Amino acid sequence: MNLAYIPSPSHGVQYLGPIPLRAYAFCIIIGVFVAVWFGNRRWIARGGQSGTVADIAVWAVPFGLVGGRLYHVITDYELYFSEGRDWVDAFKVWEGGLGIWGAIALGALGAWIGARRRGIPMPAYADAVAPGIAFAQAIGRWGNWFNQELYGRETHLPWALHITSSEGGRVPGYYHPTFLYESLWCVGVGLLVIWADRRFKLGHGRAFALYVAAYCVGRGWIEYMRVDDAHHILGLRLNDWTALLVFLLAVAYIVVSSKKRPGREAVVEPGVSDGPVKDTEAVEDTGAVKDTEAVKDTETDADGDADAEGEEKAAPAEKS
Repeated sequence: MNLAYIPSPSHGVQYLGPIPLRAYAFCIIIGVFVAVWFGNRRWIARGGQSGTVADIAVWAVPFGLVGGRLYHVITDYELYFSEGRDWVDAFKVWEGGLGIWGAIALGALGAWIGARRRGIPMPAYADAVAPGIAFAQAIGRWGNWFNQELYGRETHLPWALHITSSEGGRVPGYYHPTFLYESLWCVGVGLLVIWADRRFKLGHGRAFALYVAAYCVGRGWIEYMRVDDAHHILGLRLNDWTALLVFLLAVAYIVVSSKKRPGREAVVEPGVSDGPVKDTEAVEDTGAVKDTEAVKDTETDADGDADAEGEEKAAPAEKS
């Protein structure tokens, strides 16, 4: 028996009268709100309008949920369509089972539709919401803790996760808390994107691509630790292969995009006259404030010369 471990909740559902309140669903909802709130702040800093991120999220979130569920059901079809299983369970999202690959893919399609309706460049929007999505994933992974699912191999480390449920073929014991590993990794990915975006002024979708690549690195080794049933190809879990492929695509996009479209978008939302909000770090890196002050001084000098010239012309007229 481990002297120190992470306890698992005895149940992940509380009832408000006849209404079930599921912790898994709350984790997803809180994550969505965090992603939208933080994405909105970044969008405004880039020169966009407040509320635009939320408007596009109205399209992205439902598409993402459907895509995440479809990926899970397709890749784990035997859980719902094999002998002795009830296919209706495929619609029970609240019991867990969302594939991030499908969620991002179909969520991006929904975001593209919303962005197109607003005349907004999709890459700029993706860059703004990228770290918020990583933080949302970090929060959402705690839903797996409430459901006692997606844990790793057996371990006796002080931070081992104590699984107590025996439902669905679980074996009570102490396991690697892969939900916690991925949650912490996602927080790190979000912070990495924020730092890199400020340091290198990432644009044209490169901040989002960095988020994807960094997440895939972590998902690769975390997935390798998991012991839940999964399809294997050449000894590796399907999600490991997916992570490897998506990582290569993300890195390739960063390289090609940097050469073809260097820099960052000057305008991210049509009809908004104000430019990007310059934070302290951006000012220190670019000296933008100094340039602005220089322009103002030039304009002031020009106005002053114009006024002086006007007064000289007016003086002879008054004499005559």
